[in-house]
Amino acid sequence: MPTTITHRRTNIVTLTSGESIAAHCKPDDIALVEEKGGWWVHFVGEDGASDTYDEPYPSYNQALWAAKAAAEFSSSL
Repeated sequence: MPTTITHRRTNIVTLTSGESIAAHCKPDDIALVEEKGGWWVHFVGEDGASDTYDEPYPSYNQALWAAKAAAEFSSSL
């Protein structure tokens, strides 16, 4: 079951193993996914595709803070 928090009008969705971004996120959401050695921050686009940083964060808290910073930046545009 995904967990969603809203920060600056942006949904940050934490997914568990086996949950897909496409099934649980909508455009402009940020998805946090633990895989391949860390926590990945995915930015969901209009077409359902996602973009991410080059490397994962080593902890959930670091990924969450990065997602919150991105949400703050996008809310100021």
